[in-house]
Amino acid sequence: MNKTILDGKKHVHFIGIGGSGMYPLAQILHAKGFYLTGSDNNETDTLQAVRDMGIPVMLGQRAENIEGADLIVHTAAIMADNPELIAAKASGVPVLERSELLGIVSSWYSEAVCVSGTHGKTTTTSMLAQILYTAKVDLSAFIGGKLPCIGGSGCSGTSDVFVCEACEFVDTFLKLYPDTAVILNIDADHLDYFKTVDNIIRSFHKFCELTTGSIIYNGDDANTCKAVEGITGKKLISFGCGEGNTYRAVDVEVLTGSRTAYTLVKNGETLGRITLRVPGAHNVLNSLAAAAACDNLGIPFEAIAQGLAEFCGAGRRFEVLGEVNDITVADDYAHHPTELTATLKAAKGMDYKRVWAVFQPFTFSRTAQHLDEFAQSLAIADVAVLTDIMGSREKNTYGIFTRHLAEKMESCVYFPQDEAAEYTDERKYSNFEDVCNYVCEHVQPGDLVLTMGCGDVYKVAKMILRRLHEEADA
Repeated sequence: MNKTILDGKKHVHFIGIGGSGMYPLAQILHAKGFYLTGSDNNETDTLQAVRDMGIPVMLGQRAENIEGADLIVHTAAIMADNPELIAAKASGVPVLERSELLGIVSSWYSEAVCVSGTHGKTTTTSMLAQILYTAKVDLSAFIGGKLPCIGGSGCSGTSDVFVCEACEFVDTFLKLYPDTAVILNIDADHLDYFKTVDNIIRSFHKFCELTTGSIIYNGDDANTCKAVEGITGKKLISFGCGEGNTYRAVDVEVLTGSRTAYTLVKNGETLGRITLRVPGAHNVLNSLAAAAACDNLGIPFEAIAQGLAEFCGAGRRFEVLGEVNDITVADDYAHHPTELTATLKAAKGMDYKRVWAVFQPFTFSRTAQHLDEFAQSLAIADVAVLTDIMGSREKNTYGIFTRHLAEKMESCVYFPQDEAAEYTDERKYSNFEDVCNYVCEHVQPGDLVLTMGCGDVYKVAKMILRRLHEEADA
């Protein structure tokens, strides 16, 4: 990718500017003095935040929206037959996919910390940003979820520090220019693209080779250790609970509520006690990675400990949305069996009477490839309720439906669908109504209702919470 493609450009147009991956980039380019315009098909809170920055936004995507632009950016979700994208490609103006622009932006900073891994990227990047914010570093950030302290999913600062997620899907992280690479873990995912775990490991190895400075990696994860094998000329820093890691969590203690504490040790030397307000062993590892990255940037331990103590979670990561009559409703982005297992184990270790998992399978390929693992993960919950599969970018060439997952489980609740019918928004929301009705009719005081998935299942959580409030006020 030509890193100088933005040189001399004044007007940048974003197709799909309300997307979670577009908004932080719009913030950064806007702060750098570019004139931006954008379009989107759906009205959202993010779209209003874009307007509040003074950026003109057109609702609906039409060819005339690109007028005057001398560079056009689009999300990967924009289909090839989108009239605005067709016009953009025919215009002769340079056109970039979002991940290409992110790569260019990462090259503008001398301390670009890029957080990769199959699981935990958003939480760890958010922890990093929280620590740096607490330490009064005027950072720039690109995060896949909302972080309260920076007021959204990104920010543009004046320092040389940039923290961002580095997603492995279709090798997009290989477009980045990392000065520090963080590898949290490597698991079997996106097999529709990678085909094998060995191919995934090879991609992470290439990501390591791109890094100019330090590689901070999970020394407890065998696949991650394979990925860093043979890497030379970089500073290798490991984290984990096992002996031999550069940074270790020892004397881990589960406290009341969702809190966890541990002692942070670096090269055998005790740095001090860390307290987290997010639950689960996976978040101990995420915080270790964030602490290691910040220590490597020269942030004092006191600021690291304070930042982690103030971190309450990123949006859609075990995000508690509300409580009504001792019923807690929360939402989580978990969409892979490993993530479901970690989140549900953390929830089961808390003080709830029963844990409900309301799960929306995401993509037909992932559901088909991990059917048995999904069933095992969801069995951790006391009650599992399944929505229809959200196909997203895929057509259902797999012939896979929710009932196939339900048949793998001893007990769960799902609502049979017309498998001959096309997947439509109308049917999806009818399915959500069924799920909401069932949960509200059967949930009891002391229960946790946890919606899970990376699609739009969070809408079910909001529906449930609204219904519970209505019933409480009746």
